[in-house]
Amino acid sequence: MTEPPALTRLEIQPSGLAVLTIDAGPLNLYTLGLHEQLDATLDRLPADTRALLIRFAGRVVSAGVDVTLFDAQQSPEQAKILFDRMLTLPDRIAALAFPTVFAAHALCLTWAFEVAVACDIILAAERASFGLVEKVVGLTPTMGGTQRLAARAGVGRAKEFVMTGERYSAATLERWNVVNRVLPDAGFDAAARAFAEQLAAGPTRAHAATKAVLDHFATGGVPGANRHVTEIAADLYRTEDLRGAVRSFLAEGPGKATFTGR
Repeated sequence: MTEPPALTRLEIQPSGLAVLTIDAGPLNLYTLGLHEQLDATLDRLPADTRALLIRFAGRVVSAGVDVTLFDAQQSPEQAKILFDRMLTLPDRIAALAFPTVFAAHALCLTWAFEVAVACDIILAAERASFGLVEKVVGLTPTMGGTQRLAARAGVGRAKEFVMTGERYSAATLERWNVVNRVLPDAGFDAAARAFAEQLAAGPTRAHAATKAVLDHFATGGVPGANRHVTEIAADLYRTEDLRGAVRSFLAEGPGKATFTGR
């Protein structure tokens, strides 16, 4: 039996940065086959991964979902099974215990945007645009994009974004606090890699702790985070990075420490 074509690539840099490239051209549509390959690729992430960059090959990030998937669902019960499966992908990425960066170089629709807002940081090229356009088939987004967008931009913006189904520029989403940084089109891929490398070279155990604190904030607000932050921070005294960085600060001043992720 012929093996299906590879739709994903994984590069592991010496820094511990993992670069996951999705190459399901020409439109990088979501299919169950692509989802299976993404799961398998995430399974291959080394235990000592220090950051993940998600990027896409081709002229667009993604034009959306293969609509034949929706056509194949014959009942609400069947559809729920599909949607439950789709939701596992952004949920899995959101749960990773190291920084995750999404690089959007061009048009980014539906499932890809929902993966983007599951990442910690979204970088966008100036020419990039974004949309949740499920309304064109009478559907609402199913992969967490609506609620994760609301967490970043507010409920009113999320309603506008989904209900209009319009495409929004990178500059607009930066203003909404959805996109973290808009970078020039020229050299975008290299700049995104450099940004992710910088995170990978940092105190990644501390970054994981930051993510944990913010997870508590997301579910319990400031009081919920306050109930956990001191324990999470104190646990960093188990790491070599904290103790080494404190010694470096005292001996050499700030900014001289190097981190290993241990």
